[in-house]
Amino acid sequence: MDEQENLKLSVTNFGPIAKAEIDLRPLTVFVGPSNTGKSYLAILIYALHKFFGGRQITPLRYRYMDRTIFNRRYGLEDPIISSDETETLRNWIEPILLESRSKATKNTELILPESVADIIKPTLRAIASFTDVYNTTLAREFGVEELSNLIRNRIANGARVAVKRPVSNFENSPLYFEYEFTMKGAKSEIHPTIPREVPLRLAKELTDNFYKSIRRSIKPPITQLRSEDDDTQYLIKYVLNRLTEVIGSSIINPLTRAAYYLPADRTGIMHAHRVVVGSIIAQAPRAGLQYDTPLPQLSGVLADFLEQLIGLEDRPMMKPNGDLAAQIEKDILKGAVSVERSEVGYPEFFYRPLEWKHSDLRLMNTSSMVSELAPVVLYLRHVVRPGEVLIIEEPESHLHPGMQVEFTRYLAAAVKAGIRIMITTHSEWVMDELANLVYLSRLPKAKREGIAGAEFALKPSDLGAWSFEPKKVPKGSVVKEIFFDTEYGGFDTGFDDVAIGTHNSYARIANRIAELLTQRAY
Repeated sequence: MDEQENLKLSVTNFGPIAKAEIDLRPLTVFVGPSNTGKSYLAILIYALHKFFGGRQITPLRYRYMDRTIFNRRYGLEDPIISSDETETLRNWIEPILLESRSKATKNTELILPESVADIIKPTLRAIASFTDVYNTTLAREFGVEELSNLIRNRIANGARVAVKRPVSNFENSPLYFEYEFTMKGAKSEIHPTIPREVPLRLAKELTDNFYKSIRRSIKPPITQLRSEDDDTQYLIKYVLNRLTEVIGSSIINPLTRAAYYLPADRTGIMHAHRVVVGSIIAQAPRAGLQYDTPLPQLSGVLADFLEQLIGLEDRPMMKPNGDLAAQIEKDILKGAVSVERSEVGYPEFFYRPLEWKHSDLRLMNTSSMVSELAPVVLYLRHVVRPGEVLIIEEPESHLHPGMQVEFTRYLAAAVKAGIRIMITTHSEWVMDELANLVYLSRLPKAKREGIAGAEFALKPSDLGAWSFEPKKVPKGSVVKEIFFDTEYGGFDTGFDDVAIGTHNSYARIANRIAELLTQRAY
């Protein structure tokens, strides 16, 4: 399984979306009219990240460390691993751990034998028992009390979300690993599809780390372990746990990566976060008594954003992301953004223009451009690691067109630094610059000199752009990929239709003015 292979996401009847088929690429772009579901799909993807992975204990982790507690908690009926399965795993892991110390096995793909794969696959399928976790995650991130509110028009057929990955061909037909989530009314179900014909593999870049983690997990040499030893039992459980996590993560990569969401109204939140959090804290002791003044419910994405803002100052600076953040400050913000702890332990955000030497401005006293980009800078500096996902709604907000173009180049720079980026946008300037960056990749590096943004060129496979088109039949949005068109000179986003419409209106007005002047002349 290729670590860089893109995951496919299929959505039907979810929110405003009638149908969507997308790939999750290093830079994923959603474009289209307002109220067509761009944010819905972005929040859904964020919720899937929270469900499958990040840094939390999730369905693919800690599966075997205590099977009894795990099974009781999630109501699973599968038995604790049998003695035959224990012996199968021991006989398999012992020789490869001994061999893994040699250089011959470095950077080689590990293919599990069928007998071992048959022990792992039921665990990968056991994610079906986590429906309650999925429901809770989805409801939280969207801030809804009933999941039925997320079904398009509450139609009887319900909503469907599927994540799948092509893994191989079997008898000339592609085979997919797939997790399908169906939702009818308030009920959800998870349907895993893991074809028996497909061998389970550890990609070569994951194999060596797997061997090292197994060797570190046991104290005596593997050759001294007996089947009845506690160390052997621990090793077997640890092997199962690591195999499930690593293989499961490979199947649904990149959804196992941590994701962070910068909402469209982040400027207001940056200005008012102290008031919002202070109000919630102040009301908390009395919440049970004030039935007539309920607290407003925050969606999960807003709650996470607030929580991360509060903890920013305690996070170390990320390298090389810190350098990228500094470049955005220098070239676009023309000043530095900082966060400091107040005397009461609450974070405060400041901005210092480049020419200022001794004082800072509170963020609320700066331009909307500064407060809009400040969280992006701070997240790049303190939060997002290479390999993780940063979702930004409307990165063009409050930016002059020239700054939109320049900031788009830094989004590409983040992708080249290993961060996966997802954006929603209404900006013609953002889309045009992305088209230029893709087109640049056709030129050899030696021929790019003197072209703006030359160092940020993107391969076509790095970028995926999807258009959200409102339809009357079926009533809802249909999401389709839009491709770079060399003849058109970019992505056909429909923005030109707006420009043509306004120009035609101008022409009609001009013609009527000319007619009026002609009539007056006579």
